[in-house]
Amino acid sequence: ALAKAGLHFDELNKIRVLEPEVAQQTRELKEECKDFVEKIGEFKKIVGTFIEMVDTVAKEVEKEKMKAIGARNLLKSIAKQREAQQQQLQALITEKRMQQERLRIQYDALQKEETDQNDFLEQLISQK
Repeated sequence: ALAKAGLHFDELNKIRVLEPEVAQQTRELKEECKDFVEKIGEFKKIVGTFIEMVDTVAKEVEKEKMKAIGARNLLKSIAKQREAQQQQLQALITEKRMQQERLRIQYDALQKEETDQNDFLEQLISQK
């Protein structure tokens, strides 16, 4: 008669509104929920640690990327400096070659003049 009214006795003979089986399932569900919440908390800690690690690695990667960009820019700058230096040296070589050619022509002219003067001197000496 009490069961029809929705009242039940538990194992301690106390009157309950829920059937003993439903009350047991409710307790089990409560325990499972508690375990689930604890596991979610642990998962959250693990994910937080993982995110921190990923952020640290990302910062290191960014730092190394900046170093690589700096090194690449330095190499480009050095290459441009070498190219400019090579052009300057090439111009200097051209200038020195032109100077050498002028001096050679001048030397040839002086040799011819010396030969002419020697010939003239020999003619003067032989006329006496």
